[in-house]
This record gives sequence, C-alpha cells and structure tokens, in this order.
Amino acid sequence: MKLFFSSIAFLGTVTFASGAAAADGMEILKSQCLSCHAIAKPDNAGLQHLWDRKGPDLYYAGSKFNKAWLVKWLESPTQIRPAGELYTKHVKPGEKEDVVDEATLAPHLKLSQTDAEAAADALMTLTGPAGLVDKGAFKGEKVSMGMGSMFFGKLRGCGACHMAKSGTGGRSAPELYTAGERLQADYVYSYIKTPQKFDPHIWMPTLNLAEPDLQRLTGYILQLSATEGK
Repeated sequence: MKLFFSSIAFLGTVTFASGAAAADGMEILKSQCLSCHAIAKPDNAGLQHLWDRKGPDLYYAGSKFNKAWLVKWLESPTQIRPAGELYTKHVKPGEKEDVVDEATLAPHLKLSQTDAEAAADALMTLTGPAGLVDKGAFKGEKVSMGMGSMFFGKLRGCGACHMAKSGTGGRSAPELYTAGERLQADYVYSYIKTPQKFDPHIWMPTLNLAEPDLQRLTGYILQLSATEGK
C-alpha cells in the first residue's frame, strides 16, 4: 500500500531567511498549507501525530526536496503517495486483496507560477534541526540498475511498500520512480539509514545496512528517475 497527504496543526516557532519572496511564500504556507502539513517541528511527534496528519511534515522541506521539483509540483501536483498519507484510511476490500479507495483521496491545491515560486522559496528555508540530514554522506557513485533492482526488491523487500516503476510495487509508501528529481541525495541516504530520526514512530524499518549497501541503495533510488518510462 501507499500514502498521499496528512494533517497537523501549526506548532512551534517558524524561522526563515529574510527576503520578500520567502516572506510572501511563508504567508502562503500559513494560509494554504497548515491544515494538512506541519511547517514547524511538532511538540509531540508520537503515534497520534502520524495518525492525524493529512500530509507529510514540511519543517525540514529545505533539506529534503529539490526546489525546481517543488515549483513544478506546486503548479501541477501529481500523486506521490498512492494510498494517501496513512494508507489504512484509504483502502477497501477487493476481490483478492485490499485496494485503494480513490474516492477518499483529496486532490492537492494548485498554485500559480508566482505563488509556487514564493512557496518553494519559503519551503527551502525550512531545514529542520541541525544534524537531521547527514550532509555530504552520499558519494554520488553510479550503480548497476540490475543489481540495484535486486537489492531493492528481493534482498531488502522495498518493493512491498514502494514503487520503483509506475504501476509496479507497493502502495503504502511514497513512489520512488521520481525520487531522483524530487529528493536531495543526502536526504535519501539519511532517511534510509535511520527513518525514525525523521518520524520516531514511522513504520519503515531501520535496515542496519553496511555503508557500501547504503550507498548502493541510495544511488539506485536516485537513478530511477532517469530510467522511468524507458
């Protein structure tokens, strides 16, 4: 299964870089996004937080996303989490297995180009606590896609929750075939290494990978965007 959006009230104090664009963008975030996203680290990031939220936390968006992708996506959102932010709320029984109940998935709002640019500027200032992402951790080495696919699927079982190709794989977590365009390399590395560092009660397991395997899996995921559709 997979996830799409999530909800949490605005908590804590937000700080952002000076500048008219970022300031205007922060006003857009406060008026348009707080009903579904946390733009400050929640005081209580427990299980209830994961259950209640309608969209992913954004308080570390600047350490997670690539700005160019953010702008494009905010102008024309596509589904990242096939079964919503918490998949148990968006599935129904099927003939052979549970299926996604599309009627329960609310579309994301669209922003104009100007507002998308301003919101992206503001989001990129939200980098989260110091040390959340291991800066410079990913070494950027290319990996064999065949070996990477085997490691991703058969050896580590990532395909049970994630799609490495559109229409193929699990639906309870974000699709990864656009990850290379969407996500920063060091974020991918850091999240695979210790997912509970980002969400203390998240269901993604800590894989305890050796460093070479961390590099290999990160590289494979980041290269998926280049192979999607081929």
